[in-house]
Amino acid sequence: MKEAVIFGAGNIGRGFIGQLYCESGYQVTFVDVDQPLLDAINQRGAYNIRLVTNEATEEVHVGPVRALHASNVEEVAALVSRADIGATAVGANVLKFVAPNIARGIARRAAEGNTAPLHLIICENLKGAAAIARGMVKELLPAEHHAFMQAHVGFVDTVIARMVPPPTPEQRAQDASMIVVEPYKQLPVDRNGFIGQPPAIVGMTPYAPFSFFTERKLYIHNAGHAVLAYLGYLRGFEYGYDALADDEIYFQVRGAMEESALTLARKYHPPQGALRANIDDLLHRFENTVLGDTILRLGRDPIRKLGRTDRLVGAALNALAEGVTPAHLVTGIVAALKFRHPDDPLAAELQAKLHGYGLARTLREVCELDGDEPLAAQIAQRYRGA
Repeated sequence: MKEAVIFGAGNIGRGFIGQLYCESGYQVTFVDVDQPLLDAINQRGAYNIRLVTNEATEEVHVGPVRALHASNVEEVAALVSRADIGATAVGANVLKFVAPNIARGIARRAAEGNTAPLHLIICENLKGAAAIARGMVKELLPAEHHAFMQAHVGFVDTVIARMVPPPTPEQRAQDASMIVVEPYKQLPVDRNGFIGQPPAIVGMTPYAPFSFFTERKLYIHNAGHAVLAYLGYLRGFEYGYDALADDEIYFQVRGAMEESALTLARKYHPPQGALRANIDDLLHRFENTVLGDTILRLGRDPIRKLGRTDRLVGAALNALAEGVTPAHLVTGIVAALKFRHPDDPLAAELQAKLHGYGLARTLREVCELDGDEPLAAQIAQRYRGA
């Protein structure tokens, strides 16, 4: 049976990629550090995902699967050396801890003469994630194996649009391996990241050039979620779907998404109506009450989400470059600057910067925006008038 290795057995690894690989005929092995979760997976050799919408619920059995602890470095290296496909779904900040195991596996693969292509789908919410992951692995790989990796290992960018909230403590206590997800099942990937012909994976579609899909996910989907979260917080909502039911918030969220859609339409010229249909679909999915997506999860870490190339400031700069006025996006940026959720220490850090340094210096440090940039002036005017 074909083998797949997935680094990360969490929301995306287990809640999405594991399902697609199993349905494509692979034996999936998860590599993670959550021992109770690994034990639950190994006990049954499978797990369930619950597909939920406001109208229906469906249980899906996913298998065959098994799990390895990341500290079992020799077993993990052996797995990578023989795998037919792989993925990372660990979070951008954890990639550096995964890279050593991947490097050991590639070195072993080279030593054993396994020249079959290995494609690693890098499922991280990070622009240029595949190139970053490749660079991390290359640094750790002995120089004599660099040519082998270049010729036989593909690092592939993707964008993950399935919404998978973290399991609640009650759900985890009932079944540590079960996870609740939405039914959305599309995985666009960068055609140019593969070595030779991309494998046939359920739900996966290769595209080139891929930058359109990266920007659509970040500047429409992620930006919409961020504006929803930060405006929802200011209005006192706990859940994203409740905030979206507020007419004023809906207007601002849709407006921000449409500003990005107009920007991408001018930049990439997709089929007419495609981006509007994407927005309609996303807003319908944002209304999913069964997922229980919280304002805290959607808004957590405003410092990262206010980065120059990230979902809000990046979207606004993208808009200005195409002659689009980012009025609703600026509203979202100002709301992010006022995010003070007590359960997010990074929100507290942002507020400390604002109170200690002032707005102009905070925009320079957090958003990398100089005071003479038009966007900085628009943010400052709205912030002081808010």
